[in-house]
Amino acid sequence: MNPNRYTRQTILKGFGSEGQQKLADAKVLVIGAGGLGVPVLTYLNAMGVGKIGIVDNDTVSITNLHRQVLYGQGDVGQSKVVAALEKLKGQNSDTELVVYHTFLEVKNALEIIQAYDIVVDASDNFPTRYLVNDACVMLQKPFVYGALHGYEGQVSVFNHAGGPTYRCLFPRMPKENEVPNCNEHGVLGIIPGIIGNLQALETIKVITGIGEVLSGKLLIFDGLQQSFRKIKFKLQPKSLQIQKLQDYYEWNDPCEIIPTVEADAIQKLLAEEAQIVDVRTDEEYENYHLPNSIHIPLNDLVANEGSIDFSRPVYLLCQSGKRSEMALRQLREKHPESSLFSILGGLNQYLAACS
Repeated sequence: MNPNRYTRQTILKGFGSEGQQKLADAKVLVIGAGGLGVPVLTYLNAMGVGKIGIVDNDTVSITNLHRQVLYGQGDVGQSKVVAALEKLKGQNSDTELVVYHTFLEVKNALEIIQAYDIVVDASDNFPTRYLVNDACVMLQKPFVYGALHGYEGQVSVFNHAGGPTYRCLFPRMPKENEVPNCNEHGVLGIIPGIIGNLQALETIKVITGIGEVLSGKLLIFDGLQQSFRKIKFKLQPKSLQIQKLQDYYEWNDPCEIIPTVEADAIQKLLAEEAQIVDVRTDEEYENYHLPNSIHIPLNDLVANEGSIDFSRPVYLLCQSGKRSEMALRQLREKHPESSLFSILGGLNQYLAACS
């Protein structure tokens, strides 16, 4: 470790070389390399955290660039963990960087998290948050939480020094149709940067022991009013009684079969003039779409299903494959005999294969 690199930190009263050494000895796992993960990774890496793990299985999309400022136009279609690794190495070659080109799942969560001191949840979905919480409770690891909603964001620290867990604040996972989707409702590019930086700050505080950690407190930031407020919550002892992970954390039924086709089959579908229904938003469709695809946003699907010929196979497409699965379930309820398919990985996977 080059001491001159961190001089502006080590001269801080209350931090010093002792705080810097604690950072150098720390092992932090960041789950998600998107809007929240990018500022977390950038600052933890710059400030001298010794080992950083990065978990993500997504690719860089042109729609990411307004908020995920670690990436550039040349990274579109590339794996996020690969692109992030290159940029972070260039920023600080002393950091030990470990990438996990996968999503966090029941089968790998305990093994991955076990190797780290603290977890930063920079994911964008409730199933992952509940999985992170339960694994951290079992392994007695603190985790730093961040979430976004429009012009607002939230930050807290769970499972730290005997403090409350995520389930103390949110005991029940909401249903899929109760949760707004950032692809449809949007996010102002700067908000993830603010919240991610606050997550990075809480991580530094947990590691070094400086300041007051947001344990038992939910910090809510309103970007339009430039205001902060805190909500206190208490430990619920029942939330600590987690002995094993659930079999399944996803919203849909694990026994449910979703007929799918691989994204690399899109070229063949186009050549065959197959019926491809794009369920993304108007803005996404205008930015890029496949030729001759039928555009019906997911929220308008049932009302406009008359545009679909159910006597032919229907191939449902979105950006990542999530909304196309939801669309398939909606249509299958009314047309159980139709041939409906969700395109795995959506346009992200297709564009990655074409690059």
